[in-house]
Amino acid sequence: MLWSDMERFGRILDPWREFERMSRAFSRGTSPSAIEFPAVNIWVSGDDALVTAEIPGVDPDSVDISVIGNSLTLRGSRQPEALREGEAYHRRERWQGEFAKTVDLPFAIDAGKVEASCSRGILQVKLPRAEADKPKKIAVKSA
Repeated sequence: MLWSDMERFGRILDPWREFERMSRAFSRGTSPSAIEFPAVNIWVSGDDALVTAEIPGVDPDSVDISVIGNSLTLRGSRQPEALREGEAYHRRERWQGEFAKTVDLPFAIDAGKVEASCSRGILQVKLPRAEADKPKKIAVKSA
């Protein structure tokens, strides 16, 4: 195990860091789950980025996707499950409510060409790189 792996492992088990993270979340008036939801993965190539987000229980039509420059913002909500008369929760762990998550990408996005789809609770957002932000090959002229 490399030293960097040991440091990363130590940060995961640091109770004070976790306490500070939770304190910041509560001071902003949101739950830690709302800050972490949805979990995202980002893949980047020279021409585009692909963002996947886990949004189980969220109606895909209610998700708002916006792009400004190189930032992607996902907003939506997960509604609580309705209880029938005479029912009560025995245990309730699944988060519900509104969420908003912004991720920064390493390049500007062409907002007019963004595509999004959702299947089995996984949102996929394809974000093409803006032409103005793509590297240009410069020809060298000999004198």
